[in-house]
Amino acid sequence: MKNLKFIALATVVALLSFSCKSQEVKVDVELPTSADVDSVSYLIGVNFGSFIKGNNFAEELGDLNMAMVKKGMKDFLKAEGNPYDPEFGKQFDIDLDRMGEILNGFLTKKTDYKKAVNLAKEEAFLAENGAKEGVETSESGLQYTIIEAGAEEKITPKDTVWVNYKGTLLNGDVFDENDSTMFVANRVIKGWTEGLCLLGEGGKATLYIPASLGYGERGTRGIEPNSTLIFDVEVLKVGKFVEAEK
Repeated sequence: MKNLKFIALATVVALLSFSCKSQEVKVDVELPTSADVDSVSYLIGVNFGSFIKGNNFAEELGDLNMAMVKKGMKDFLKAEGNPYDPEFGKQFDIDLDRMGEILNGFLTKKTDYKKAVNLAKEEAFLAENGAKEGVETSESGLQYTIIEAGAEEKITPKDTVWVNYKGTLLNGDVFDENDSTMFVANRVIKGWTEGLCLLGEGGKATLYIPASLGYGERGTRGIEPNSTLIFDVEVLKVGKFVEAEK
């Protein structure tokens, strides 16, 4: 319990405790209706979902056993004593002091699996794609198809570029798309920088970027670890870097 906070636990206990051990007396005040119970039950579920999504666990914890979630909640609500008393944790089927360790171990296994699967997919894709006509492979492992080379003077890493682009994953999902966006060529992922330097102003290409030249084993929001990225790129304009006078 030291490693993970319970979400709004006091609120949940307060909402549910009214029904516990109440005396049988007649009053003119009604208990919550079944519709009220349903509403509060749903609210607690939303709160739990908010915790999962807010901590970026939505995908990793999407296959939770909801029956066990319900059992855990019930066990905690009926548990007696101070939650910070060492004896308190003996009422559960799991060691609460290992909560963070257990959760992190679960998430690590899920991530390691994704890494392995995506790496295997990448190896198969690049082997097949690299054999296609018009696809070149650089020493770094970047694969690319030059549709139009553009101006003779090529982009350098310190140049500012204006580009249209669309980024897709191997399954065809578009994860990013932008028109006339501006950035310095060496302030993006390595595969982008290398690919841009093959083009001049007006150039067009498709870049097949392996994970090692992209977001690697960590991935980023919307992109899983070891994901291969495919970018359709059009260079609209190039602002050449000028060395400042000393």
